[in-house]
Amino acid sequence: MPDSMSEQLQRDMVCEGLLECFHGLKQLDRECFETLVEADDPLTVDEVAEQVDRERSTAYRAIQRLLQAGFIQKEQVNYDQGGYYHVYRPTDPEKIADDMQRLLNDWYAKMGQLIQEFETKYGQRERSAPPAES
Repeated sequence: MPDSMSEQLQRDMVCEGLLECFHGLKQLDRECFETLVEADDPLTVDEVAEQVDRERSTAYRAIQRLLQAGFIQKEQVNYDQGGYYHVYRPTDPEKIADDMQRLLNDWYAKMGQLIQEFETKYGQRERSAPPAES
């Protein structure tokens, strides 16, 4: 079960925790992301798997989650003789931050709407309840 908001606010968090908080990504996803950030050049799935000491298929699933969340980009590299392979690189941190800010703003607006609905629903009950007998 996810931590409550008050529990999350009491915890010491680091900026990398936003991967899990905003997108539900896993520790392995974070390790793969950090591997790509630290690399001088884009990496293949095999290279990422080697760096995080996991099977290729496991690293591939993490890479797919990072792609879906928009944290990394996929590029196709063509062989001169024909054929191709893919490499991955991190998305510009400014774009990621903008996307997270937009998601946070959407969440904030939705929570404000739900709080208003809560107040309307339960505030009416309180006002319409018969007075308690003394």
